[in-house]
Amino acid sequence: MAKDVRAVHHPDKRHVEMPYAPALLVRRGSLLFLSGLTAAPVYHSHPHREEEFDLPPRMRDQAALLMENLKTTLAAAGCGLADVVSATRYLTDVAEQDDLNAVWASYLGAHRPTTTTVEVSRLATHRNCKVEISVIAVASAPETKPATRPRARKRRR
Repeated sequence: MAKDVRAVHHPDKRHVEMPYAPALLVRRGSLLFLSGLTAAPVYHSHPHREEEFDLPPRMRDQAALLMENLKTTLAAAGCGLADVVSATRYLTDVAEQDDLNAVWASYLGAHRPTTTTVEVSRLATHRNCKVEISVIAVASAPETKPATRPRARKRRR
């Protein structure tokens, strides 16, 4: 069964370019919930090892690394960026939101998931991380075989 996801807009929607949809209605599909991703390697040591968090200082560079991590994680579940329906984005400096949005748009193109962006004092992953994003995606529902009725057995006399 194919997924069915539709953007929902207000009846009096103004025509302005926004990097998100106000709402998405999921009618069919399987939901995929991703843990927060950063520019750091998805699989890193716990407790953390400092050398695994040698990250670029610029938001654009960290956002590009994060988006590559996002693509790889989605692909592992059979999804792509176009399957993302919601994202929560955490920034350590909201003044860098335009840089994040530029990278976000370069990866997502015309696709617009819902987003919430929050400024935080620090991300728990590591002090060098400037951005973390968690997403929900919708995958096509697995094909199911139609239910078959058991055949009636012939009665024995």
